[in-house]
Amino acid sequence: MTRNRAFLIVMDSVGIGGAPDAGQFFNNDTPDTGANTVGHIAQAQTLHLPNLDRLGLGAAIRLASGLDAPGLTAAAEGLWGGATEISPGKDTPSGHWEIAGVPVPWEWTYFPKTVPAFPDAVTARICELAGTQGILANCHASGTQVIEDFGAEHLRTGWPICYTSVDSVLQIAAHQDHFGLDRLIALCEGLAPMLHQMRVGRVIARPFLGERPGEFSRTPNRRDFAIAPPADTILDIAAGAGRVTHAVGKIGDIFSHRGITHLHKGKSDADLADHLLRLGREAEPGSLTFANFVEFDTNFGHRRDIPGYAAQLEWFDSVAGQFMNLLGPGDLAIFTADHGNDPSWTGTDHTRERVPVLGFGLGARGLGLVGFSDIGASIMAHLELPAPQHGKSFI
Repeated sequence: MTRNRAFLIVMDSVGIGGAPDAGQFFNNDTPDTGANTVGHIAQAQTLHLPNLDRLGLGAAIRLASGLDAPGLTAAAEGLWGGATEISPGKDTPSGHWEIAGVPVPWEWTYFPKTVPAFPDAVTARICELAGTQGILANCHASGTQVIEDFGAEHLRTGWPICYTSVDSVLQIAAHQDHFGLDRLIALCEGLAPMLHQMRVGRVIARPFLGERPGEFSRTPNRRDFAIAPPADTILDIAAGAGRVTHAVGKIGDIFSHRGITHLHKGKSDADLADHLLRLGREAEPGSLTFANFVEFDTNFGHRRDIPGYAAQLEWFDSVAGQFMNLLGPGDLAIFTADHGNDPSWTGTDHTRERVPVLGFGLGARGLGLVGFSDIGASIMAHLELPAPQHGKSFI
């Protein structure tokens, strides 16, 4: 067995513009044409990203979208390029599955922006599983605002707070103590098969604490129940070959915990960075580490917070530098993203963009434009394993 190790690190929503089909995707009624997450942040304020830029981030932005991002002008010293998605979505599962060699073969089901948002049969099933006479919200909503708006009524009635978004998702918020964390997770797990049959991508448990409006806050005990990929991913292939696989952050949830040897979770991206640095030192020969850093997206992209997103990029750049210093011969690290979430854009949805492909461990080389699935195929080639059904190695 090869001693080569592979680290695939997804910077959630760190897009670089230029998706050729962006005009087919919308935020409210505005097409995503011209969205560019990193490029527009760089135009709004100075970015200091020496580690990612020396790998080729600025060069990748120019390649993907034609934009010269201010401050990102270093000569590329790594493996660099841009990747284009073919799956018919701009969401987390679509991006990750395709990176892992399985483009989404169907159209996701999305709930309408109506009140109620959910079909009667779905509402009835939630009530049956929860043992309640009804549900609250039943609409599109922000996850933090919906508990502020309905938290007190939830405490009074015991009814779960059910909401959706522009993603293919049904989220259920309930008080971690009064409703019960185990009860909430069992409710979401029991509902998931019905929603997955409808091609809804995820059912998410969203526990919160607090006793009155102004005090409600979500806890870290979120659980995602995602539809399983329809074919073997790079995780399945590696695990099937007897390799150790490490899933950092949301990866376990995104892939329905298939093909995963060890799961590494945390309350924040800072916790996940500690896991990644430790795995840089300790991951086994021949192993695959697949990591997702979500706070770019959840804390700053959806909230259209340009300064916050910029600060998160600079923090992660420091983590990336520390991580690369831990790697040795035979190690490959690829930094990429799953979609965009331009904080300068209208609306609060993801944005359809190309993503960077930045590699450390194989010297300096421009890749040009590749497909999302080519990333997974290249990881498998480095590990000397069979490629997934889709994708062609660029190494």
